Amino acid sequence: MIDVLLGLQWGDEGKGKIVDFLAPRYQVVARFQGGPNAGHTLEFDGIKHVLHQIPSGVFRPHTKNIIGNGVVLDPIVFRKEAEAVIEKFGVDLHKNLYISKRTQLIMPTHRLLDAAYEQAKGENKIGSTLKGIGPTYSDKIARQGLRVGDVLSANFREKYRRLVDRHLVILKQHNFIYFDLVALEKDFFDAVEYLKGYQLVESEYIINTSLQNKETILAEGAQGSLLDVDFGSYPFVTSSTTMASGACTGLGVAPRHIGEVYGIFKAYCTRVGSGPFPTELKEEMGDRLRRVGNEYGSTTGRPRRCGWLDLPALRYAVMLNGVTQLVMMKVDVLSDFDEIKVCTHYRLPDGTVTDQLPYDLCDVRVEPVYKTFSGWGTSLASVRSFDDIPAPLADYVAFIEETTGLPITFISMGPDRVATLVREAVV
Repeated sequence: MIDVLLGLQWGDEGKGKIVDFLAPRYQVVARFQGGPNAGHTLEFDGIKHVLHQIPSGVFRPHTKNIIGNGVVLDPIVFRKEAEAVIEKFGVDLHKNLYISKRTQLIMPTHRLLDAAYEQAKGENKIGSTLKGIGPTYSDKIARQGLRVGDVLSANFREKYRRLVDRHLVILKQHNFIYFDLVALEKDFFDAVEYLKGYQLVESEYIINTSLQNKETILAEGAQGSLLDVDFGSYPFVTSSTTMASGACTGLGVAPRHIGEVYGIFKAYCTRVGSGPFPTELKEEMGDRLRRVGNEYGSTTGRPRRCGWLDLPALRYAVMLNGVTQLVMMKVDVLSDFDEIKVCTHYRLPDGTVTDQLPYDLCDVRVEPVYKTFSGWGTSLASVRSFDDIPAPLADYVAFIEETTGLPITFISMGPDRVATLVREAVV
């Protein structure tokens, strides 16, 4: 079976840490969507590292890691990321990393198009990371993109040039013409040559063979469920399917093979970029939560918007993903607060109270209905089991479990992999 691990909010939930924590239980870790717009932060042995495209299981030497066909790959970013991993940790990526030939390539002009489109939106910008993600997925759907397997083709440069010429026409239409494409292309083609040194494979065969051999497999998602292109706060979403169903199309496996679905959420909420955020805290309280939680984007460095936990949104993500276990992150951050609030319902403009997500949060302004909890007001550094957590935190956990109908089987109480509580009985 393939277990799936994904975020249930607007990304930045802490997926990288949990993949790294769980990796010893799995023989294969596979990324199924997203690209360099994702930032999975891992910390162990006092060292912090951020992965963008490489699966978070690479630091476990006996784990096979796969970049699936649903990912979009920037060769330049990949090279920098791979070289950093090899240099800092001595990991032999050439041995334990496999890249699908069907993975779409991010070209320099994709990043330029991303910037041009965002500029053209003016005040209606969606807060793109400008990594070329959207234009690359657009070319994929338009059936004109380049894939990793194309770099092995004798006429790769010809294919590349045809697509670049199409991009240049669009850039000219947007009056986006001030860039040094020659310099950008040099870095790109150097990175493509570097990429060729890795195992470029038909990964769908590798992962299905692993299934036949009864190997344990973990599918790693990027971004968060509330950024899903269909079910997120459209148009302030990413360009891929971030739901559990995306693991099937993004890796080439049948739905019947999906096992556990780990849903990861912060004990509060954050969001980077534009888009609706019903429980967002402004001014002093929001600044305080950001400061204590060190809430800055791992990919962009942008300050994250912060707010209280949103249960209607959480339940929505749980429902769509078929989540079987919950993982609660950054509980330690709330130790600094005497009072903690949780949004249980929304009040609509007509006064109606609902626990469902409206179709369009962009146009329908909702008022959060809160339930207040006492803070635990003490450090969690010495806590080593669920039985030892402070009573107010136990009440907080129990309420979320009751509301979602799911067990919280992991609680993260710090960035290091060891700062994690596990309910072994339900894992």
